[in-house]
Amino acid sequence: MSVAVELRGVSKSFGDLPVVQRLDLDIEAGAFVSLVGPSGCGKSTLLRMIAGLEDPTAGTVTIGGASPAELRRTKRLAVVPQQPGLLPWRTVAENARLLLEVNRRHQPADHPDPLELLDEVGLIDFLGAYPHELSGGMRQRVALVRGFALGAPLVLMDEPFAALDEITRSEMRDLLARLLERHPATVVFVTHSISEAAFLSDRVLVFSPRPAGVAADVTVALPRPRPPELEDTTAFVEVCAELRHRLHGAMYGATS
Repeated sequence: MSVAVELRGVSKSFGDLPVVQRLDLDIEAGAFVSLVGPSGCGKSTLLRMIAGLEDPTAGTVTIGGASPAELRRTKRLAVVPQQPGLLPWRTVAENARLLLEVNRRHQPADHPDPLELLDEVGLIDFLGAYPHELSGGMRQRVALVRGFALGAPLVLMDEPFAALDEITRSEMRDLLARLLERHPATVVFVTHSISEAAFLSDRVLVFSPRPAGVAADVTVALPRPRPPELEDTTAFVEVCAELRHRLHGAMYGATS
């Protein structure tokens, strides 16, 4: 079941440095919401607060009425970081099962089969391989499977494809879209790629330079499913142009 995310008066400072200003935000259940903004504006910090990995300086974060800590404890929240973070001594299959093996008491009864997920992402022939034997894109596929194997209703993704080359990044974007068709979840996704945000999202939040605040909230009304050729359409180009305009406006307004 999908969950909604609610932020009320959320702020975050590191010492005297304000990173996120007072923020009220609702993310609807089942939505794919991307966060875009200038580098260093506080997007990843906000994602970490939603994950319960950072405490707000002020305000509250609730997810389906519960705290982020409670969702992590019961494996109802998954985080996919920028770096895959695979354990080098574990095989592909073992890395894919890792989060399920932690705190077995709360292992979800209805979680997807990690082996089936590995098959879906094209790694069924690499179950016994170790991370050093995989390409960067293959390692990130294992990281995706590790997150989705929980069957968590909320998946938080912090620039998971940023380190990949353009071709592999495009393949991973399409793969993620297909995974979500089969395994729906609420997704909050940090990216610096406007086209990536436009292709994947139902909604894009454009942030101002630090301290982060929502400068624009753009609905992406492109139909689903979204095949790769969608990028060649006028509608897609127009969404990208609007996001680029909103981002430039946020940056100009903050510096004028």
